[in-house]
Amino acid sequence: MLKLLLTFVTLTLPFLVHSFSPDHPTDRRVLVLLDDLAVKSSHSLFFKTLQSRGFDLDFKLADDPKIGLQRYGQYNYDALILFSPTVDRFGGSIDLAAILDFVDSGHDLIIAADTNASDLIRQISVECGVDFDEDPSAMVIDHTSYAVSDNEGDHTLIASDNFITSDVILGNKKIEAPVLFKGIGHTINPENSLVLKVLSASPSAYSANPKSKLSSPPSLTGSSISLVSVVQARNNARVLISGSLSMFSDRFFRSKVQKAGRPDKREKSANEQFVTELSKWVFHERGHLKAVNVRHHKVGETDEPAIYRINDDVEYSVEIYEWHGKSWEPYVADDVQVQFYMMSPYVLKTLSTDKKGHYFTAFKVPDIYGVFQFKVEYNRLGYTSVALSKQIPVRPFRHNEYERFIPAAYPYYGATFTMMAGFFVFTAVHLYNK
Repeated sequence: MLKLLLTFVTLTLPFLVHSFSPDHPTDRRVLVLLDDLAVKSSHSLFFKTLQSRGFDLDFKLADDPKIGLQRYGQYNYDALILFSPTVDRFGGSIDLAAILDFVDSGHDLIIAADTNASDLIRQISVECGVDFDEDPSAMVIDHTSYAVSDNEGDHTLIASDNFITSDVILGNKKIEAPVLFKGIGHTINPENSLVLKVLSASPSAYSANPKSKLSSPPSLTGSSISLVSVVQARNNARVLISGSLSMFSDRFFRSKVQKAGRPDKREKSANEQFVTELSKWVFHERGHLKAVNVRHHKVGETDEPAIYRINDDVEYSVEIYEWHGKSWEPYVADDVQVQFYMMSPYVLKTLSTDKKGHYFTAFKVPDIYGVFQFKVEYNRLGYTSVALSKQIPVRPFRHNEYERFIPAAYPYYGATFTMMAGFFVFTAVHLYNK
């Protein structure tokens, strides 16, 4: 019996230790699928940064017949890294539908494509809102923003510093050096607000086959080419899509960089800083919000009522915190709003804050009765969305709750008594006048 108990504890302890907790949004179990196990050593610096932050990486070949994302209806991993751009078919139970279901369940994904990206990797990217160049031999070429080297070649080694302006996505520390990129470009649908370009090509870049002459204008040109993009789904799952696997490599992490046309030469590229900060965002170590202690009550009271009356004075409050990798810190902003909503917002108020995560406001219930909702729908670039809703009915005055004399009716009261007095005067005059 003791032996069976020890066996059970041994098998289940890793899952208990690394299980995902909604109160701690940082992913801990990560499946890494590789084309070749040599990538594990050639990209070791990137993997070490993840492990140093507490992530448990499980390395597998992409065509391993035993791999799977879930078992007995439960996901074995909280995030997935696809460093297998040439895979035509995943092993085990993983396929396109399984990966999309994984993201739809709120899990995170990193995809690194390359010049030899397979149709499968391209299909996954398309489903995430990103379209790679249809030409399988095309690469991003830039004759003005390339990285200077001893063998400049075809200018496919790009030195890009066209970063997204967002501290929550790329961190507070400014990225000084360019990022080295060699791979394929992609475009995003401008109408899709869920996809963001994190690293863009320069206006002089284009996508074409570097080994052949251009016979027609390239389909992808200029700043419309995205080198690295991110997606934050409506369920707050996050996806990183890069057109270069080499961007994550140790060689690019340690490489010196000099952008063409600039005299300064950096001793180290910004690849390590860029990828590290971006992975922190993707794995919810930054920009993850939670709302707690949602309360509403009448002014001067503390208990939440079951129903409000029209024209009641109401107070509403909520606490919002942001995850900073190790602990929850107060989230400070001046654009959080609450709606008092029935078919459309009858009241829209910007919440005040004490700078300690507590947001509050007060307002008067409108002179309309029905079923209302307190709604907070907060969406800000780089942050997980906050959607709160509490339903509350609003009733009219009862017959005995109206004022005895309504000031607005004083003219009518006066007209009534004036008519009564006039009637008596008229009667008296009519009866006694000879």
